[in-house]
Amino acid sequence: MGLELTGVIPPLVTPFTASGEIDEAAFRQIIRFNLDKGVHGVCPGGSSGEGHTFTLEEFKRVMEITVEEVAGAVPIVAGIISNSTRDAIHRARAIQHLNVAALQVTPVHYLFKPDEEATYKHFKALTEAVDTPVIIYNVVPWNYLTPAQLIRLMTELPGVQGVKQSQGDLKLMADLLLGTPAGCKIYSAIDALLYSSFALGAHGTIAATPAAIPGVCVKLWETVQAGDHAKAFEMHKAMLTYWNTIVADNLPANIKTSITLQGCDAGLPRAPMPATTEAQLARIRPALEAVLRFEK
Repeated sequence: MGLELTGVIPPLVTPFTASGEIDEAAFRQIIRFNLDKGVHGVCPGGSSGEGHTFTLEEFKRVMEITVEEVAGAVPIVAGIISNSTRDAIHRARAIQHLNVAALQVTPVHYLFKPDEEATYKHFKALTEAVDTPVIIYNVVPWNYLTPAQLIRLMTELPGVQGVKQSQGDLKLMADLLLGTPAGCKIYSAIDALLYSSFALGAHGTIAATPAAIPGVCVKLWETVQAGDHAKAFEMHKAMLTYWNTIVADNLPANIKTSITLQGCDAGLPRAPMPATTEAQLARIRPALEAVLRFEK
């Protein structure tokens, strides 16, 4: 049986205080905000959640809080951003007692790029060490895994049951979908082209846009599933306009700003990431207002 996980799965932002600590009360509100929007799953610890900054203890605590707040309402995908096989296994084992549906795991992403065989051994060791299904988070620009490589991993390693495709070339997404083994899932993180991804048959999305406007993304998913491509295309144009206002090196900060503008305090980014600038805010606010009308 394959991974039963489809639809809109926002990578939850992590609210930080001015001193850089996790604001647990605010994080609980973020989870509730997403659940209230009808999302199909949640993913703490991803890039939008600044999971690359987590200590092991913070990683465990964020997962524990998520499990408590979700209380079985939707599946949870735990984001693991790690630079070694040992650390990835250590983090996966630290939460294996929790109700987590899958692990979203990056390839090694520091300066030294492992070759294809080393990457294969990395995911082989991880999937043999834990029972939780793995979704490969194909996000690292200098270590993008090709469709052929990803299909090999899903085919030969039973524990690899999906891919979160962040590489912006939609042709690569299409090639990946064409060869995906039965039971495996492909999730789009091509934020500018979520509509196109859904129309091509992506099984869902785990991406920055759903983190910022989960309700709109749920409506887009439902609209495409219903076959209303005229409406979906109108939504796409507003969503792309909005995306162009938040995409930047401080993207997580801009996602938080967007959530706060919707009435849910999302806290601050963790230093040294800068907060949303006044110039960014001036662009984000009208584009956000325009896209949120599709949530109705």
